[in-house]
Amino acid sequence: MHELSLAAAVVDEVSPLVGTDVVRSVTLRIGELAAVVPEALEFAFAVAAEGTALADAELLIDTVEGRARCDGCGREGPTGMPPVLWCEVCARPLVLLSGRELEIVRLVTDPAPGPAPAAPAASDKEHSPTRR
Repeated sequence: MHELSLAAAVVDEVSPLVGTDVVRSVTLRIGELAAVVPEALEFAFAVAAEGTALADAELLIDTVEGRARCDGCGREGPTGMPPVLWCEVCARPLVLLSGRELEIVRLVTDPAPGPAPAAPAASDKEHSPTRR
């Protein structure tokens, strides 16, 4: 289960960027060939984020399709799962174009809550109704 180390790496990368702000969401782009189980990563993220500015953050995952191109015939298309990495037309190895990504692409934060507003200072002056 490498998802825990991935989640810890995301927390380590994001934490210095946000300072004292509150993180609302983190969006990752993950290729379908990156061998990441989204449900395991979500669980691991919740564990890794505990006690940090990311504790209540939502983890959003954009899955990137595995795609490849044949340099022999120029054919391009999805690799499928499990991936097929040779050309079905001319039997040459395919060049992988996408599907192995693992990137932090978006971070949404709210400013850190500031100190409570000060109560208005009590006035030493007494107000009396205007005399006529």
